[in-house]
Amino acid sequence: QVQLVESGGGLVQAGGSLRLSCRASGRQFTTNAVAWYRQAPGKEREEVAEITHEGKKNYADSILGRFTNGTDNARNSRWLQMNGLRPEDTGVYYCFALLSWGQGTQVTVSS
Repeated sequence: QVQLVESGGGLVQAGGSLRLSCRASGRQFTTNAVAWYRQAPGKEREEVAEITHEGKKNYADSILGRFTNGTDNARNSRWLQMNGLRPEDTGVYYCFALLSWGQGTQVTVSS
């Protein structure tokens, strides 16, 4: 049974950066595919970034040019680099891969 463990969230000032990690335990990543979601208070969960099975990277318009995501197969993990953070980026961030969800990690951006 696979478990996705997320880390890297925290409190940062506007304009700052964070790097989220999503590490799989119990199973190796067999494809590059991963999706990153976030859920702001009072809002629905939305997808912000993904890597498709074919390796294509897609990003939501709201984070385009500020966030990037990639793979670290040596650590059996996926990452989301977030630069130029804004208060509206605040929320719980989740990774989804191998048909499983991470536990979520809180990102709070202060103005």
